[in-house]
Amino acid sequence: MKVVVRVKLLPSPVQARVLEATLHTCNRAANHASQVAQNSGARHKYALQQKVYHQLKATFGLSAQPAVRVIAKVANAYTTRNANLEAGNLGRKGSPKRKRVETTPITFHPHAAQPFDDRCVSWQMDARTVSIWTVQGRLKNLGFTSSPDQLKMLAEHRQGESDLIRQNGDWFLSATCEVPEQPLNEEPEGFIGVDLGIVELATTSTGQQHAGRLLNRYRRRQMRLRAKLQKKGTKSAKRVLKRQRRRESRHARDVNHRISKHIVEQAERTGHGIALEDLRGIRGRVRQAKRQRSTLHSWSFAQLRDFITYKARRAGVPLVVVEAAYTSQTCSECDHTSRRNRPTRAKFVCRGCGVVLHADVNASRNIAHRGEAVWIAGRPSTGPAPSGQEWCWTREVGPTHQVGTYLQAHGSSHG
Repeated sequence: MKVVVRVKLLPSPVQARVLEATLHTCNRAANHASQVAQNSGARHKYALQQKVYHQLKATFGLSAQPAVRVIAKVANAYTTRNANLEAGNLGRKGSPKRKRVETTPITFHPHAAQPFDDRCVSWQMDARTVSIWTVQGRLKNLGFTSSPDQLKMLAEHRQGESDLIRQNGDWFLSATCEVPEQPLNEEPEGFIGVDLGIVELATTSTGQQHAGRLLNRYRRRQMRLRAKLQKKGTKSAKRVLKRQRRRESRHARDVNHRISKHIVEQAERTGHGIALEDLRGIRGRVRQAKRQRSTLHSWSFAQLRDFITYKARRAGVPLVVVEAAYTSQTCSECDHTSRRNRPTRAKFVCRGCGVVLHADVNASRNIAHRGEAVWIAGRPSTGPAPSGQEWCWTREVGPTHQVGTYLQAHGSSHG
């Protein structure tokens, strides 16, 4: 599986100016190539390369391989835009918005990331330096730093392109690593259900809760700070706003990484799989009071789910996604379902059997039960077919999805 590792570059002031000139030149060349692609209709890499390759080398001073990478960046941008147009993400056919997008060439801002391959960037892992192509020649002995785990991953698994990025005055290289996945555990001992929430960010069926109290408090403090700075409106306030812009997202990302790592390590250690609830479209389905809307829309459950998914794949832990409907109203002991089972947000009291549980723990156990049912349904049947009926139902379950197939003894059909 592909994992992107970002390392921070440590350029001197002179090296930083050279890197900035390189990014500006590459993006000016990309804007020229984009204009040609829009006017001529040559949106694919090789067609566009025939039209602008020599122009980029002569006009902008790019070497052969950087010119090819600039052309590939432009072609990929148009491919992405066409995919969004076909999906209807940029307006309906005939709408003014869609016409405006279709008739406007894609532009790249001066600090847009620039991809380089191994001909343009070479890594010296022992010295922790890189050598990178620039418009002023090869820039050597450019230091970088990262965490020990990421450095180890770079040394063992780096493959493919590296993107040069400038962000908030700092310089980074994002390198692609092809990390081998562990063999999938085909016979898990059971499943750990994970209930995602706002008050409790994640609650597992084993009873462990990852509280969101500190993160929510941090977000409210950041919100008050932003409102205060925006109201002040001075130059210094705007500088602080710019510095604070990504701090909250980095903090939430770190919290989600730690939670997902803990959940996957527990599943791997105990030989269990992981069951997650399908929360797609939750923001459109849930009604919230005005004071609660910002909390709901800042809830990064999709990011946490993605982190759990890719960490589980790397560890060989089976992962299934189950329907989330009524998991919070159904008793995990007797399956009695009622809205009255939830007298408060945190308390679950079954009106059928009388069991009392924390509401999130009860929901996570329901998710675990559904995960086991989905996984068992995916195992091939080893028993005889029902009497008088020469057919069987099997369901092939991948790590994150399930597909049904209907088989007959005489011929086959799909349902």
